[in-house]
Amino acid sequence: MKVKKQLRRIHIGAFALLNSIVQNGGQTIFGYPGGAILPVYDELYLWEQENLIKHILVRHEQGAAHAADAYSRATGKVGICFATSGPGATNLVTGIATADMDSIPMFVITGQVGRAFIGTDAFQEVDIYSITKPIVKASYVIQDVTKITEIVSEAFYLAKNGRPGPVLIDIPKDVGLEEIGSYIPIYQQQITRNKRYEYLFQTRFEQIKAALGLIRQSSQPLLYVGGGAVLAEARRELTALAEKFEIPVTTTLMGKGAFHENHGLYLGMLGMHGTAYANFAVSECDLLIAVGARFDDRVTGKLEDFASQSQILQIDIDPHEVGKNKIPHLAILGDIKKVLQQLLKHSTLLTSYNSTQTRFWRERIRKWKERYPLIIPKTPHELSPQYIVNRIAELFPNAYFTTDVGQHQMWAAQFLKCNIKKWLSSAGLGTMGYGLPAAIGTQLAFPDSTVICISGDASFQMNLQELGTISQYKLPIKILILNNRWQGMVRQWQQSFYDERYSHSSMKEGMPDFVMLAESYGIKSRCIQTLEDFIASENDIVSSNEAFLIDFQVHETENCYPMVAPGKSNSQMIGLNVDPPLIPVKKAFS
Repeated sequence: MKVKKQLRRIHIGAFALLNSIVQNGGQTIFGYPGGAILPVYDELYLWEQENLIKHILVRHEQGAAHAADAYSRATGKVGICFATSGPGATNLVTGIATADMDSIPMFVITGQVGRAFIGTDAFQEVDIYSITKPIVKASYVIQDVTKITEIVSEAFYLAKNGRPGPVLIDIPKDVGLEEIGSYIPIYQQQITRNKRYEYLFQTRFEQIKAALGLIRQSSQPLLYVGGGAVLAEARRELTALAEKFEIPVTTTLMGKGAFHENHGLYLGMLGMHGTAYANFAVSECDLLIAVGARFDDRVTGKLEDFASQSQILQIDIDPHEVGKNKIPHLAILGDIKKVLQQLLKHSTLLTSYNSTQTRFWRERIRKWKERYPLIIPKTPHELSPQYIVNRIAELFPNAYFTTDVGQHQMWAAQFLKCNIKKWLSSAGLGTMGYGLPAAIGTQLAFPDSTVICISGDASFQMNLQELGTISQYKLPIKILILNNRWQGMVRQWQQSFYDERYSHSSMKEGMPDFVMLAESYGIKSRCIQTLEDFIASENDIVSSNEAFLIDFQVHETENCYPMVAPGKSNSQMIGLNVDPPLIPVKKAFS
């Protein structure tokens, strides 16, 4: 059937919206249409015809939010997602909260019923503005069509600058169709000038000098690095600072990739499932340098015991984070990259500093590494999840990795070695179902790169419908399911702290055949049950250039260690002494 050619209507709200998005650098949109947002999608049709913008149709609005989130994490740009009113908008809430907790810049557009119907409980009306107010950096309901270009430019600026976060714009249906008498684009420079937005903090020389003084006095310093360092793209400066003063480095779940993970000074992740040597180091250090980290409870354990013997230097762009959970002895507000540059620039002030003063400290840590390495249980035929993740890390040293949430996420954090912005995982909110749509967003951002989603059988079922998106757009994502037939982390907690009362954590009943499911979407798949199966499949997994789902049948009762029990200090880990056979990671494949 011949499609009727449409003429662009350059003086309506929908045009102003899309034109403003493109002017602010938007290129890819993840979304799902519906009644209230149809004027925008009708205009979008024309923009796609002219290759001015690309829209990806997801199978659920939550998938749109997660895909936009991951697109942002991987590229550093603002991720964009669209949804209609009512259930379309509310289906975005989990994804918005995920981005908010992890400080991810995201631009969210929701359709709304016409202005005359707002407040009447009209069909598919919901006050998404009020619902999302606590989980966005800013939000708007557009009542005046002439304000669209100004609001969009402001939203993009707010999402990306300062501490990043999601911004939501709710657009009534009639606003998208309303004509604009005179369309005049408004750019971010005008917004910042007119409204006097300013996120730059003036770092005083006295603060830099005081920070260097703390380093001079320290013989057991530790860099504690969070997601703020990743967002600031401060890896080079962080590495230079660590190397100059021979300071060991530990990262949070969000901070993975901020420091080279094969570097001799790197201690891995700290916290509840962090490495033993990172947790011992934070308990014994005399100076903790917190860089873009928020002292989250999963990191600190018993808060009063966290770095209790240490002075704390906190560097962050968000003044609300300073002293929120732990009072620092010295705080420096500002862009992390620029603050670190200032510390390096003025490091010559440390005339009496000698990096050998940390030699004894580094030797202690080296002994902890030897005594308490990460270990891989290995039996002749059974697959251990640690072995799988560690081997995948070896096979794909340059891949982008997305994860869901649970045991598999912690094993991935422990064993994967990631470059900056190549680790994409829901940290603060802990959102099951994040991994698959996140892989979609990442693959579309970098179509020629390898993208691997590591999931668990329970998490995967949260958003498995996005296999349809992968199939439609022929995305060559590798999906690895560590299938233990349980909600693994829930089962581990029930075993450890609830006297083995496994209340509704088994997933055996009703579990789909993941291989058949993938094949029904036209996606290549395989079930791997033994070590021999895995070894025999390695070449196929590596060489495949199409979507590939692998269902790894792993040991059901394998637990994730080390583990800091709730209410305990980081030095009080369980699971350090596990029955053999055990293989230190560095010798696993020798």
